[in-house]
Order: sequence, then structure tokens, then C-alpha cells
Amino acid sequence: MSTIHNIPLTNQASPVIFNEPHSLAIRIWHWTFFVILTASLTTVLFGSTLFRTRDNIAGVQQDLQEKGVTVTKDQARSVAHAYSDKLWGLHTWLGYGLVGLLLIRGIIELAQPGEEKLRTKIRKAAGFKTSELREGDDATKRSVRHYVRVKWTYVLFYVLIGTMALTGLGLAFEDVPVFRNWHRGITNVHQFVQYFIYAFILVHLAGVIRADLGTDKGLVSSMIHGKGDRQD
Repeated sequence: MSTIHNIPLTNQASPVIFNEPHSLAIRIWHWTFFVILTASLTTVLFGSTLFRTRDNIAGVQQDLQEKGVTVTKDQARSVAHAYSDKLWGLHTWLGYGLVGLLLIRGIIELAQPGEEKLRTKIRKAAGFKTSELREGDDATKRSVRHYVRVKWTYVLFYVLIGTMALTGLGLAFEDVPVFRNWHRGITNVHQFVQYFIYAFILVHLAGVIRADLGTDKGLVSSMIHGKGDRQD
């Protein structure tokens, strides 16, 4: 496995190591979050396409007509909307699950050993002085900078998913007066932020696969069994 800390330095060892060990709590949280987020995004995909109410009205009328039952457009809309409601209801419950997982992630961050905390890793890498590397250690400098960018991207993701969770709660409890008054704005933010979530997921998957097939082999498996390249 490729590690950055094997590159010669002048005064200090590089704090950067992409293939990091992960605690059991983080691994369970990561894969649970992955499953629920994927399920949530799947309900959005189906709810916006196959189960879109207005796109199924004609189909409901045609199916009932073939069975000898004639219904009005409004009646067919009610039937189509009922299925759409069930799907979005599932989406809401999955959203509650994501909110709970975000709270658990905060607890895990507080309970983690100091060296495994996300903020500790960012602070350590950000405070590393690339100017003290020997001339020719450009690869290490790039790795350190890339490491910091990756970790800050994770922070941005948590901000985005937190925004999605909070606005989702606002939509789920739209009958509450304060949320009812801001319904349109909350909906717009919720729908807008989702595209950044999609972008992050695509970039994250591409980056992980590229790294696992390249210089950081075992990156994916380390999130399963918890082992990584440790710094000595």
C-alpha cells in the first residue's frame, strides 16, 4: 500500500496518510449512512419519474377503462397521488433516519480518540509546513494539500447534508406555523442543495475508486475491516 510518510523529510514526518484505519463505530455509521442515503435518493428518483402523479393519471384511466370502469381525471389523479404519497412517506422516514445518523456522527466525533477525530486530522495536516520539506519533495507537498482539501470537502458535505436534513424536517412538519410560512423557501433550498449532494457522491465515488486502483490500494476494504496504513 502506498503511504506518503515514507518520503524523506527534513525536520518532521508528513501527517498525511489516505489509507487510514477506521474505528468500528465509524465503519458501522458509514455503511448504514450509505444504505439509507442511497434508499432516500432512490425514492427521489422514482418519485420524480415513475411515480409522478401527473404522469400516471392517463395510465390509471386507461387501466380502469380496460376493466370496464370509467373514472374522471380528478378521480384518477387521486389514485395516482395515493401511490406517490406512499413513496414520499417512505422518503420522509428515511430522512428521519439520516437526521438521527447525523446526530450519532456528532457523538462519535466527540467520543473518538483524539488522533481519529476529523478536526484533529484537518488541523494536523493544515499545520504541516510544506516549506520545510527538502527540495524535490513536490509529491509530498501535493499530497498534503490534497489531503487537506479532501478533509474540508467532507466538512462541506456534512454542512450540505445537515442543510438537507433540517429543510427536510421543515417540510415534514409543514403544519407547524413557522414552517408553513417559510414553506416555499424551505422547499427551494431542499431541492437546490440536493444537486450538490449528487455531485459530491459522484466525485467521492470516482475519487475513491481511482485511489483504490492506484496509489492507495485497499482504501475501500479499510472501511470494511478497519485496517489501514498506520504511521509509525
